[in-house]
Amino acid sequence: MKFKRITIISGHYGSGKTNIAVNLALDLKSRAENVALADIDIVNPYFRSKDSEEMLKKAGIRLICSEYANSNVDIPALPQDMYSVTDDKSLFSILDVGGDERGALALGRIAPKIREENDFDMLYVVNKFRPLTKDANSAIEIMCEIEAACGLKFTGIINNSNLGPETKMEDVLNSLEYANEISRLTNLPIVRTTVEEKLFEPLKGKIENLYPLSMQKKI
Repeated sequence: MKFKRITIISGHYGSGKTNIAVNLALDLKSRAENVALADIDIVNPYFRSKDSEEMLKKAGIRLICSEYANSNVDIPALPQDMYSVTDDKSLFSILDVGGDERGALALGRIAPKIREENDFDMLYVVNKFRPLTKDANSAIEIMCEIEAACGLKFTGIINNSNLGPETKMEDVLNSLEYANEISRLTNLPIVRTTVEEKLFEPLKGKIENLYPLSMQKKI
């Protein structure tokens, strides 16, 4: 996967987008010197990028997130230095964007500059095993809502279909038809199929663009 200067990760709650964003930031750091992970998911979900703050700091990755992240204060506040993502052209950024209207609207504040520079990918994370995205049409409906709210179009799909620690090889393999249907209906490529690290070797060679994930810990 070749990184653009800005890579936006979005998907419905429970899709696993934050864990993917953290992994991609670590991957990107091996290819670029100046890297940031910007958490602009303005409504507190279960996982936040801040959960990985120490690991990101040790890796030399700048974390941009709300001062209220990982607190019991639920305020839709954007990070104060979010605009460095668009203004600092030397900075390669992964953006973790909320999957509801408020989260996408937050991205919309910097969308004009992102469109103007036109050096971005916006990747839609799908999970067959989440109740609100269990079929292609439902997943596409949410995708269109995100696009309408933020004013940007998705450029690719990440298939992150999983059942948490209980995920088996068969679950991942059975999700491929689902992801392929979303790809066919939207004309967007599947850029990654993600699996927990323990499933990577057993599935290697069976799935195109397979990507192993280190799992984020909740603090």
